[in-house]
Parts: sequence; structure tokens; C-alpha cells
Amino acid sequence: MKKFMALYMAPVAEFERLMSMPPEQQGADMEKWTQWMKKNERSFIDAGAPLGKTKRITTKGVSDVKNEIGGYSIVQAESAADAAKLFEQSPHFTMASNAWIEVIECMPMPTM
Repeated sequence: MKKFMALYMAPVAEFERLMSMPPEQQGADMEKWTQWMKKNERSFIDAGAPLGKTKRITTKGVSDVKNEIGGYSIVQAESAADAAKLFEQSPHFTMASNAWIEVIECMPMPTM
């Protein structure tokens, strides 16, 4: 099986809206997330986590930036198509407006 990283994406303003929702609404959304994860638990290597503030490091220094990545998960699947199929019913799409998920294959590190 191959490994894939899924990035849960949405506009920055949408993540800011989600973080300001009342705790009871956040809890209801997390219940949907938990049920979806249980349904697909055999495929998840790492359930992942929400992501926080971002620092960008360049040769010119370190700066605070905002990006459209809200979280990640790591799954296993036979192919990229199979990995993508796992996310078609993700609650991420009902929680965040204009949301999308990017699925990226984790390649083996070349040997030296």
C-alpha cells in the first residue's frame, strides 16, 4: 500500500469563521468527523490534526503568514484514486464553505 497525505483546505476567512463558532456547534461538527473517521479507520495511518499559526522561513528571515491549510491526515491506499475516494464524503465539505481536500502521495526517501 502507498501512503498519502490529505490536506484539508479552505479560504483563510472560512477557518477564522469556524474557530469563532459556539462550542456546541464545534462539538456537533466534531461528532460528524468522528463518525466519518470510524467508518474509514482501516485506511487512516495517522488521523492527523488541525493546524495552527504558520511561520515562513526563508534566507531573509522568519515571518508570520496565513495559508489555506486547516489540517492534515495520513492514509494508506493502493492508488491516488483510491485515496481520493476516501475523502469524497468527508465532513470537511459541510463544515467549511468553498472547502477542498488535496491528496498527495508520500514518496519513499531516495537512498544515498
